[in-house]
Amino acid sequence: MKTHYRNRLPHIAPIGATFFVTFRLVDALPQSVVLTLKAALESEISRLKKEFPNDYIQRIPDVRKRNFGKYDQQLDTQPYGACYLKQPEIAGIVAAKMIEYDGTLYDLQTYCIMPNHVHVLFSMATQLVDNQDIWLEEKPGDYVQLDEVMQLIKGGSSFVVNRKLGRNGKLWFKDSYDHYVRNEKEWLNIASYILQNPVKARLADKWDFWPFCFCKPALLEHLMFRV
Repeated sequence: MKTHYRNRLPHIAPIGATFFVTFRLVDALPQSVVLTLKAALESEISRLKKEFPNDYIQRIPDVRKRNFGKYDQQLDTQPYGACYLKQPEIAGIVAAKMIEYDGTLYDLQTYCIMPNHVHVLFSMATQLVDNQDIWLEEKPGDYVQLDEVMQLIKGGSSFVVNRKLGRNGKLWFKDSYDHYVRNEKEWLNIASYILQNPVKARLADKWDFWPFCFCKPALLEHLMFRV
């Protein structure tokens, strides 16, 4: 089962899938960079619509994945904006909000909170089993979609962070990058990518030296030779 939703650009969110999500502070990128990368992505999607009118939506994740790499490189190598997340108290608020829904809306597998953005990997299959861990035959009526989950995380953390900082206004950029994980190889590659983010950005020598990284022990066993 799949669901499509649109924010600034189309997203594909299969029911119960594992998702890699990146969300950033509203001022994390210069507007000139945002406009350039956004225009490039929209141009590529327009090309797909013309060449593959019947199934272009299924091709969008790969296009967005390539575009995301350019965004993330900018975020890592040229930190921009207030970078509130480098403050331990602020990063702790965001971490607590992600942990709050672990085990109910998703299985939180790994995350990394960088100075101006956050990477997180979680499985929403948690919502497709009952209290006895038996798989449901149909999607439950109270299933919370990915976009709603992100609203809970971003909206809830924004309120607490703004109060802590004594500020008003938007904290997070409205849209998030999300990518559903297709297979185990991709799952492990993404988890490794998340944990290595502070190392690549030269914020820590090892991922576990960075205080705002988390990896569930069961996943870490699979990553033994990768991180």
